[in-house]
Amino acid sequence: MLTEAFACNFCRHIFTADLEENTLRVEDSSQPLSWRWNGRHWQSIHREDFDLTLVIWIVGLALVIFPPTLVWFSYRSLPEPPLLFPLIWTVLTLVAHLGLVGWLLAEHYQFPPYIAGKIRLRTWMEHRESKT
Repeated sequence: MLTEAFACNFCRHIFTADLEENTLRVEDSSQPLSWRWNGRHWQSIHREDFDLTLVIWIVGLALVIFPPTLVWFSYRSLPEPPLLFPLIWTVLTLVAHLGLVGWLLAEHYQFPPYIAGKIRLRTWMEHRESKT
């Protein structure tokens, strides 16, 4: 088997290429990302870890549902609940936890738009630092 390793100066990952099987794999990531060349374009090779994926979704749903529910129940347990502040606090808790879980899912699944945004942000920051 002929395997070569190389680095990408765009995304800063280390890849190995198996030229016999026409595959490319990311080596320095916690996710087993692989692609196969089908003669026209690169096609993702899915290696889903169902147990981990199920745990991530269950924890994500718990993080989105339980904190806002606790805030709402504590607001409803007051004898004369104030009208606006607890409602705003509940919505902000929901939005914050939804954002956190969205970020965790984007990191886990390595969505291409998310990765491209991370790379563009890092490039912009480096370009900005080099000017100063």
